[in-house]
Amino acid sequence: MKTVVSIGGSVLVPDLDADRVAAYADVVESLAAADQTLGVVVGGGPVARQYIGAARSLGANEGELDQLGIDTTRLNARLLLSALDGDIAAPTIPTDYEEAATTLHRDAVAVMGGVVPGQTTDAVAAALAEYVDADRLVFATSVPGVFDADPNEDPDAERYDEIRASDLVELVARGESLGAAGSNAPIDLLATKVLKRSSITAAVVDGSDPTAVERAVLDDDYDGTTILPDDD
Repeated sequence: MKTVVSIGGSVLVPDLDADRVAAYADVVESLAAADQTLGVVVGGGPVARQYIGAARSLGANEGELDQLGIDTTRLNARLLLSALDGDIAAPTIPTDYEEAATTLHRDAVAVMGGVVPGQTTDAVAAALAEYVDADRLVFATSVPGVFDADPNEDPDAERYDEIRASDLVELVARGESLGAAGSNAPIDLLATKVLKRSSITAAVVDGSDPTAVERAVLDDDYDGTTILPDDD
């Protein structure tokens, strides 16, 4: 089974807590031991937003801010990599999809961050899953699934148990503000469009519990939202 896991920076490093990183490393090692061919994409989270906010105040342009965000995601990926058993993962952070795919073909775990300006790590994970023809994509986010409104702002927001990729594109397009580096959404518009064209089944789970990722991959048992291909 070939799986890509997107770990939001907000759930991996809400603060610099070594125990949280170690818990995610345990999950990655467990998945690898279960014969999963595994790619892991790590987000920037609060640290990236702090750097981006400071740099914006100092006059950096959006391209520079994007690159700063990418650098931070790769730093977070390096932090996770440092917690993994050296025998299961490639020792370097892939900087493009071809490099990550080569790592997977060697049966090693690929741990990476951002790739190019203008892409969030949501989109990177979706594109990597498409590039390597993954069987499953799991998004570990700071909210327990996809909702019809922002659950942090609307107490009446309802979670979807399942949603078609095309419906998700429309939902995200209605609510997403585009164009600024450091924006934060459970899954961004570009990622949803890649999911729609690739017909990959995806799951959105609450990443505050690292074992939720393990259950989603190994047991297909989780509280969250399943994103179904349109042709399923």
